[in-house]
Amino acid sequence: MNLTENLNRLNDSMNRQLIKLGWGPKWEEAFAGLGLAGAVPGRIVADHGHKYRVTTERGEGWAELSGRLQHELTDRGTYPAVGDWIALRHMAAGEKDGIIHGILPRVSRISRRAAGSVPTEQLIAANVDVLLLVAALNHDFNLRRLERYLVMAWNSGASPVILLSKADLCEDPDQYVRETENIAPGVPVIAVSAMEDRGRDRLEALLRPGLTVALTGSSGAGKSTILNWLAGEEIQLTQDVREGDSRGRHTTTHRELFALPQGAVMIDTPGMRELQLWDDAGGGWSEAFTDIEELAARCRFGDCRHEREAGCAVKAALRSGELDPKRLDNYRKTQRELKFQAAKERSRQRSDRKTSGKKNAPRGKGEQRRRFEQELD
Repeated sequence: MNLTENLNRLNDSMNRQLIKLGWGPKWEEAFAGLGLAGAVPGRIVADHGHKYRVTTERGEGWAELSGRLQHELTDRGTYPAVGDWIALRHMAAGEKDGIIHGILPRVSRISRRAAGSVPTEQLIAANVDVLLLVAALNHDFNLRRLERYLVMAWNSGASPVILLSKADLCEDPDQYVRETENIAPGVPVIAVSAMEDRGRDRLEALLRPGLTVALTGSSGAGKSTILNWLAGEEIQLTQDVREGDSRGRHTTTHRELFALPQGAVMIDTPGMRELQLWDDAGGGWSEAFTDIEELAARCRFGDCRHEREAGCAVKAALRSGELDPKRLDNYRKTQRELKFQAAKERSRQRSDRKTSGKKNAPRGKGEQRRRFEQELD
């Protein structure tokens, strides 16, 4: 066996932990592009605020951001998230803990607007290939909410799949599947039940080795139950929802990545009471409402607002029953929300640039002299 083969075998052995988490040639190339001497690749498997659980060739350990990286990251949306591939330097030989010195370029990012009056991005997960939008078939089922999740999914760069969970709780799951397919053109819709082992084959077909899959949805939708069902063991705690209104409590308290026996890795996320959209950089709004966009393209006037204009194909679809008025209302509502959010973000960026300009403005002669004297000392 020659030297090259020996090195390849050694690298394969060292990276076995990472290969299980989706490591491959594209990530190897991206890591090399960072040019960080002495660093090793790793993946963030859990986010606990200012500390992260990471997996490297040595196994699982804890990591924090280097001071330089903290200074370079502009806002919370640029900080590491579960699913990120990172460059890490270990604390000492043989130790698993380390310091994060770089983040590899992301292929997808799932985010929403964080709660609060100041517009900030909350990054949910990174480098997700398939995003599973989970909606329970109980009192909390809501098509309008699913439309919002689809906007987020299409903007993320991941491929959306809708899971209608707890199919054992309703008499006609297939009816819900048809209704959901009507508001999600081209998106796979799968009714699943962990209790009845329903939909497992179609779901497991998505869990190919090397892929990263994430679960998102409302509290109590059954995300952790689906994870445990696929894993074949209870790796996440679950809670029952209230019978009166089918509302759940936050069982999952942080985002975490798990390797599944099927070969893929799955990210479980805390449930959301409300999804506030962040941006439309990926054209997710048009993608989520592609049927209305196609109707609008047939309107007589290019600037048709679909209100009282003659020759409006959207209004005609409403009259014929082809288009649900509630879907059109949500189309308009999410458009207004995204435009408003974009305007607020532009305003914030202008304010940040002004503040930065003041900080970097030339200092007075007295201040310059004092700095010069300090340098001489």
